[in-house]
Amino acid sequence: MIQGSSIFIHVGQIHVDSAPAAISTVLGSCVAVCLFDSRLGVGGMNHYLLPFWNGNGLQSPKFGNIAIPKLIETMMAKGSVPRSMEAKIFGGASMNIGGSEAMMIGQKNILVAREILQEYKIAIVAEDVGGQSGRKIQFDLERGKVLMKYASRNDQ
Repeated sequence: MIQGSSIFIHVGQIHVDSAPAAISTVLGSCVAVCLFDSRLGVGGMNHYLLPFWNGNGLQSPKFGNIAIPKLIETMMAKGSVPRSMEAKIFGGASMNIGGSEAMMIGQKNILVAREILQEYKIAIVAEDVGGQSGRKIQFDLERGKVLMKYASRNDQ
């Protein structure tokens, strides 16, 4: 089990910490980007619901195009640089079986993560995205590893 503190994040939250802490969340169509800098032992995770902020209301980290740059900036404030970071992406499931536009949210969430990480030249070293199952993840900052378990329907 993880030795340090364990923080659970919800939609629209970002958390950056250093080893031996752990960060966890539960995802459906939402996506979590996990960034790790092994040089500093610093890592962070976000949890966003929708791919793009449309300009209305507040720039909330519940949108991928706000949450990902904000996570990167928070890592940089801790002394990391993009070229030292590696990324892991989780979530983006198609949770409603049907043919609606809502079903595409998970795919769009995955795409925005890949595009923004590529812009910052941050390598994606692992991912478990898409499909139809939710996921429970725990990011162990001591080892830089993400433990993932598929969630059963009644967990979500």
